[in-house]
Formats: sequence, C-alpha cells, structure tokens
Amino acid sequence: MNLPPTSTNAAAESLLTEVFGYAAFRGQQAAIVDHVIADGDALVLMPTGGGKSLCYQVPAIARHRAGRGVSVVVSPLIALMHDQVGALEEAGVHAAFLNSTLTSEEAARVEREMMSGRLVLLYAAPERVTTPRFLAQLDSLHERGLLSLFAIDEAHCVSQWGHDFREDYLSLNVLHERYADVPRIALTATADELTRADILLRLQLQDARIFISSFDRPNIRYRVVEKDNARAQLLRFLRDEHEGDAGIVYCQSRRKVEETAAWLSAEGITALPYHAGLDAGVRKTHQDRFLREDGVAMVATIAFGMGIDKPDVRFVAHLDLPKNIESYYQETGRAGRDGLPADAWMAYGLADVVNQRRMIEESPAAEAFKRGQRGKLDALLALAEAHDCRRVRLLAYFGEDSPPCNPGYQNVCDNCLRAPATWDATEAARKALSCIYRFHQHGGQRFGAGHLIDVLRGKATDKVAQHHHEGLSTYGIGADVSETQWRAVLRQLIALGHLRTEGEYNTLEPTPSARDVLRGEVTLLLRETVATPKRGKGARAPGAGRGGKIKPPPLPLDEAGVERFTALKAWRTGVAREHNLPPYVVFHDAALAEMAQRCPSSLDELGAISGVGAKKLEAYGRDILRVLEGEAG
Repeated sequence: MNLPPTSTNAAAESLLTEVFGYAAFRGQQAAIVDHVIADGDALVLMPTGGGKSLCYQVPAIARHRAGRGVSVVVSPLIALMHDQVGALEEAGVHAAFLNSTLTSEEAARVEREMMSGRLVLLYAAPERVTTPRFLAQLDSLHERGLLSLFAIDEAHCVSQWGHDFREDYLSLNVLHERYADVPRIALTATADELTRADILLRLQLQDARIFISSFDRPNIRYRVVEKDNARAQLLRFLRDEHEGDAGIVYCQSRRKVEETAAWLSAEGITALPYHAGLDAGVRKTHQDRFLREDGVAMVATIAFGMGIDKPDVRFVAHLDLPKNIESYYQETGRAGRDGLPADAWMAYGLADVVNQRRMIEESPAAEAFKRGQRGKLDALLALAEAHDCRRVRLLAYFGEDSPPCNPGYQNVCDNCLRAPATWDATEAARKALSCIYRFHQHGGQRFGAGHLIDVLRGKATDKVAQHHHEGLSTYGIGADVSETQWRAVLRQLIALGHLRTEGEYNTLEPTPSARDVLRGEVTLLLRETVATPKRGKGARAPGAGRGGKIKPPPLPLDEAGVERFTALKAWRTGVAREHNLPPYVVFHDAALAEMAQRCPSSLDELGAISGVGAKKLEAYGRDILRVLEGEAG
C-alpha cells in the first residue's frame, strides 16, 4: 500500500523543519526520504556526519502519521540507541530501544508500546530481531498493518569483506522473506565495491535503489607522520593543536590503551581507557564522561566509537596502523561531525607494517580472504606513504574522483599544505636486498631489520662480530643513509611486497619480485624524513597550560556574544543533567552559537534557528530567551 500521491518532498521538508528544526535537506537526503516514504527499498552509502539517521527517521515519522505503525531500526550499537532515542524524545518523537540495559519490566513496557502501534521508532540489535519471540511480535504487527519500515544500520557488518563482519547480520534476510511488502533501507558509511555487492546479495536488496553520497569530509585534515617516539609526537600534537579538545586516540592492543591513557593523564591531559577487556561498568562510566564532559580524550581499541554521535570530536589520532582504509575512514570520520575543522592524525612505522602483514598471514582464514586483506592493507600503506594528495587517494579507494585539496577546503591534507621533499631510494633498496642475499650466502642465515641496518651502516656491534658480518662486501655500503631513512626503505619494500617477514623474530626474506628491484626495474621514490623538533621533559607549547583552554565558539562572536554562548552552555549542562542526556542531545554547540550571535528576542525568531524544532521551542524557548536577556544586560 502506497501513501497518498501528495508531494512527499514538501511533506518531508515540513517534518524536517517542524521536528528537527532544519530548513532543508542536504545532498541526497531528500531523494532518499521520498523514495522510502513511497515504499521503496534503498541502500545508502553516506559518510559519518552526513545525516544518515534522518534518511530513515523522517520516513518513519511520515509513515507513522499516515497510520503505518512502527519502524524497526536494526543496530548493533547500544550507545547509538541511547543517544538517538534520547534525541528523538527531546524532539517530540516517541521512540524506544530494546537491549540488555533494560530490566525485564522496562522491556515489557517497551514491547507493549510497540504492539499498540503508538511507538514511532524501535531500536533493536540484530540478534534480538531474528529471535522467534520478536519475529512473532513482528508477525502480529504486520497482520494489523502496523509494521512500517526496517532500517538496517551499519549494513557493512553483513559482509565478510567488510571491516566489521558480524554473523548475526546474516540472518536479517528473513525480513525480506517474511515481510516482502515492508520497505527496507540499509545504511553504511564505509563500503568498497565488493562490500556493496555483498550487502545487496545477503540482505536480498538486489532491487533496491542505491544512493552513494560523496565520501569527502572537507573539514577533516588528514596527516600521517613517521614514528619517531610516537608518544612524544602525540603529546606535541595534543598540546600544540588540541589542548582542551575532545578526541579519540586509537591503539592496537588493550595493554597499550591502558599504558597510553595513564601516561597522558600523568602529563596533565584528561584521558580515559576503553577496551572490551574492561569491566562493563567502567566502560559505561568512561563513555558517559566522554559524551557529557568537555575536553576528554578517549584512548581506545576499535571496541570504541561505532554509534558515537558526539559532534565536537576535534581529533582522531592513531598510534598504530589500522587494518584497512575502511577502518581508517570510519574511525577518522568520528571527528568533526559538526562540520567544523578537525584532525585525523596517524603515526606509523616499520613495525606497524610488519605486524599487520604477520596478522594476515597467521590468520586461519581461507587464502582468498587473506588475498583480499593483503590488497586492502596495500591500499592503506599506499595512502600512508603517499607524497601526493591524501584526499585524492582516500576517495579513489571508494571509487570517487576528486581533485587535490584546494583553498575551498576547511582543512587541507598535510601533503597539499606543504608538499614533501622526496629522494630516490632505488639504489638504497638494491643495497638492502643485496645485503640480505649476502646473509643467505654466508651460512644461510636470516636477520631482522635492526641487524640489517647495522651492517649496511657499518656499525660494529656484538652481533655483527659474532656472525663475522664485518667481512661482507655490503658491510658499511649504506653509511651515508640514516637509520631512519633505512627504516623507511625497508618499510616501503615490505609495503610493496618485495620483502616479507618470517617467524617470531620478524626476519626479512626477499620475495620473487625482489629480483626486479635488484635489476633496477623498480623505482623507489620516498618522502624525505623530517627531523621532529625535541622539547625537554615536561615542556609545553607556548601558551599551553595544564588546566586546559576555553574552547572557542563555533561561530565568530563579539565579547557579548561569547558571554551569551557561555551562559547558554551552562544552562544546557543543567538541562542535560536533569534529563540524563549528553549535552549535545539537547542542542549542538552550533545551535547555541547561532543563538548567541543572533540574540533572538521572540519565540518566532528563536524558532528560525537551525536545530530548534517545535517541541524544543515549546519546552525550552522561554528559558533560552531569559538566558539571552540576562546576558545581554
């Protein structure tokens, strides 16, 4: 059954303004909303912060008002459920979630609301949606014409080629088989061509319309630095550029997460650890602090981040190399969801390349899967080693053509901001491979990168003497190349597949293609290594203070405007605490800044500000005007 053939676009835009306080849809949102309202299936690829949620929330509200009943949002993310339900209820939309945080009495109450048809949106995990009990409830709703829409969030989780495969998603094809006339919208922020095809196949969405938005995030600056005491590099980055800002620092291991968080805390930065091995109560406490307080840095494994809607994350830092570009893109996309400038900063080195290669090779997965993972890692390594525009390479991976960064971008990538100097490392690579072959000829031995570099640089170590390597013809032939440069050469040879590492000690072994390098048929052009400025222990960037800084408003404000903005934030903190919500669910900083800048004097003027919907205007309008009048004097 289709909705009445009215102008869905006009009706949807009216809902957007009334409920959410936005004047117009962005990008492809309007086309997606129209398609879903009119019973169409859709696959939506839209970057983090691009407004995916509105693509199913607006149709859900429209269809509910047309008597179509409840929309079910399938999500694996408890944090997202809590945030979105809280935000919807604040906007006057009846929504709820069913997950493990509810008591049996609370869950029963939600189920009654669902079965009555009064609920507009229900959020549930895939493992719950496909249980016999829940399917029986859906059957009943369907028979009464009260099952409106299925939204499958994080749809890449259904694909074995995706970066976050979840087996529970494979059972979601039951939704099409059982309720073929109920429209479905699958959404994800990251999926290459292979993953997209897998989503369509496994969710039986072959007839769905595909909407692919630009993956470009012009407000994010992508930066990669070569590891040279990564902790010190991270600390300089935080103190020089992000003192007092909220952000996420990703590490590969749980141990490194805890050690890094403790170290940053000792350096005066508010940092909390988060990984799956921590007690659930500790994880929740740390997540709540990150969401509700300003200036918290969360140090985490990839267990943290999916479903986090915090808009003012100003940086995402990687102390270890991710597995692939999909992971990197999704993790960095958690920065700057409010559209304001943010940084994606990563430090990586030779050990990262070795570790990621080893994890793939030691995996029990089938060879075809390993081959795919190697290809994905190669693409990420090419991005990290690039000396041209990183944005062009990143977008090309997702099949999108893009010109290099230009002055129109809020944040230009590091390579476009300052083109790196390069050097021809072809001859150095040939020397390194020749030395490895000499090791083989000299007793058939294999060695790791450290010893190889010592021999090439002519360093008289105990190990060199023990193996009599000072007598090799390659001893000292690379004395003119620094240790850092040699590590870059070896990293590139491994990244390009001319070298591989073996065994517990990561010894180096040439691959068949190494002979092409030795014959001079492969050119290696590498970035010049830039010496990292050193500071004494405990030194700070000029103007940095242990107490942090006051974050500037997201819009230019005069002195009176800053006072109004500060007063509005204090008022919002009190409301959020009273409602047990993160402050940004009440109003984003951008909305408060616009209020402070325009200083509306009536409810009509206040209602014209982006993000102020009808329910929020009714609930908070007079309080906001009083705050503004008080600060305006």
